[in-house]
Amino acid sequence: MPGFQFTRMPITPEQLRVPLADPACGGYAAFEGWVRDSNEGQRVRGLEYEAFETLAVREGEQIIVEALERFGVAHAACVHRIGALAVGELAVWVGVSAAHRDEAFRACRYIIDEVKHRLPIWKKEHYLNGDSGWVNCERCAAAPAHADDAAIPHHVHEHG
Repeated sequence: MPGFQFTRMPITPEQLRVPLADPACGGYAAFEGWVRDSNEGQRVRGLEYEAFETLAVREGEQIIVEALERFGVAHAACVHRIGALAVGELAVWVGVSAAHRDEAFRACRYIIDEVKHRLPIWKKEHYLNGDSGWVNCERCAAAPAHADDAAIPHHVHEHG
């Protein structure tokens, strides 16, 4: 399985987790991002993801390599949906296995933060009132939340 990939099909975490299993790994962490039913006061009925796939896959693979090297994890993967999604569907999945939980948690957080920050992926929300709009990513111009993590080894950061 590639480290990073897009899919138009529903994401199945149970299947994606299988290649990450490793008897040398005692820690596994995953992140699932679901389509929610509201955003900034608007009721959402669904959304669409579009991506510049060639560039995004290349950059996504680089993010996986960075996580493997930076956190010393054994395996990492990320799958992002493109196309139309309904409320409640899984839009993005990240999975990481490592010798210990701390590295797995930190690498998982790094991957999702970097994917959201660096990849050319766009989201268009469709609202219950019939309107729709492309969601601006205000965070894209800011550094990811984990930017200072490298300076603080072996510490799990919690962001609320």
